Amino acid sequence: MTDTPAHWLMKSEPVKYGFEDLIRDGRTAWDGVRNNQAALYLKAMKIGDRAFFYHSNEGLAVVGVAEICREAFLDPTDPKGRYVAVEVKPVRALARPVSLAQMRAEPRLAGMSMFRQFRLSVTPITPEEWAVILELAGDSGV
Repeated sequence: MTDTPAHWLMKSEPVKYGFEDLIRDGRTAWDGVRNNQAALYLKAMKIGDRAFFYHSNEGLAVVGVAEICREAFLDPTDPKGRYVAVEVKPVRALARPVSLAQMRAEPRLAGMSMFRQFRLSVTPITPEEWAVILELAGDSGV
């Protein structure tokens, strides 16, 4: 067992809720996830885990880093009480966005869960993938 924080990739459509919205709000519930596998990933998140914030559908890029600040709780938007949400807070924007095309072109990212389970809104990221994406962003790391 390790106390090292895990890494995640969380997708949101910027027209619905973008990274700028998270910065403005200071924290938000990551709710509305209705896929069983994605819900299991939410349940696995721990306070202090870091997540890349990915703009989906429009932008198609990792744009920022967020941190899990509240572990899984019943999703208030789920009337049946089957799914969970977590709370996230912004850490910072990346030095420059990392596009989907850049990630797909990078051989070191070929095994990313996101590419195997593209429709999921939440996927795990390995420490190596985390470092490569930060490198592509021209970022010193967090």
